[in-house]
Amino acid sequence: MAAALLANVLYSTGFVLEKRALAALPEVTVRQPARLLRLVLGSPLWIGGSLALASGFGAQLAVYRTLPIAAAQGIFVSGLVLLVLLSARMLGEETSGRERYALGAILVALLMVVLSLKEGSDHVSRNAPYPLILLVCVPSLAAGVWLYRSTERGAGHRHRRPTTGVEYGVAVGLLYGVSSLAIKGVSSYLTTSDLGGAVVGLLKSPYPYLLLFTGAFGLVMSQAALQRCRASLIVPVCTTVTSLFTAVLGTLAFGEALPHDPLRLALRIGGTLLAVTVLLTMPKHDNAPQPPVEAKELTPP
Repeated sequence: MAAALLANVLYSTGFVLEKRALAALPEVTVRQPARLLRLVLGSPLWIGGSLALASGFGAQLAVYRTLPIAAAQGIFVSGLVLLVLLSARMLGEETSGRERYALGAILVALLMVVLSLKEGSDHVSRNAPYPLILLVCVPSLAAGVWLYRSTERGAGHRHRRPTTGVEYGVAVGLLYGVSSLAIKGVSSYLTTSDLGGAVVGLLKSPYPYLLLFTGAFGLVMSQAALQRCRASLIVPVCTTVTSLFTAVLGTLAFGEALPHDPLRLALRIGGTLLAVTVLLTMPKHDNAPQPPVEAKELTPP
């Protein structure tokens, strides 16, 4: 539990620092990944944010060794509250009433998932069949990249209303969901008894290669999206998609059974469905900024 809460703090702080650094940089794009990396690596503030995210990754490894996947995701989503508070304080971002209700509903969904857990009765799995992992991950990676490219093309239209970043968040969330499953797989190889055998076994598994792919693509895609959209919205959407993806498909892939008690089962399924429903109904566009009154009055007929 302590490691999960620490991961929340590190992830929220890292995203806010990166967003603040990106605001001071020229516009970045996924079409020029080398330029994007050159710009962000030249920003000490961005490097500080990325180090915080990397530390959160280390804390997440510890969580997956001691908690079931669904339980871990429930705690990770609680970091959304801290993220929204930090975004308002450090970035000056404000959420609309509808968005605040949506985030509140996501936290209710989180509470339902947490209440479905029972200490000592949930099995923590260590392994999953590699073909099943690839069957889950490869189509999800393709869907995330396709959705991101589709959103990029739509955002390039001159008269399109500004996007809130929901589509970007879903696309990057799918990649990070795969990354989360890979982290879960890597955690199963953490041992002190046979370090050499663990390294060989890890390299024979698909997990390090999934992490490399999602790390490279996720870095470029997330930074471009984070620069264009509000962190207080895109990160919660991304986190929710990642958590749902990992909790549902990860539980099935790693063979961690759902609760047998009808009430706990209803809470877990109901919380998952509520979070998905909220994502589908969140606003997809921001209101276009209106010119000030003085400018309107000076505009000739």
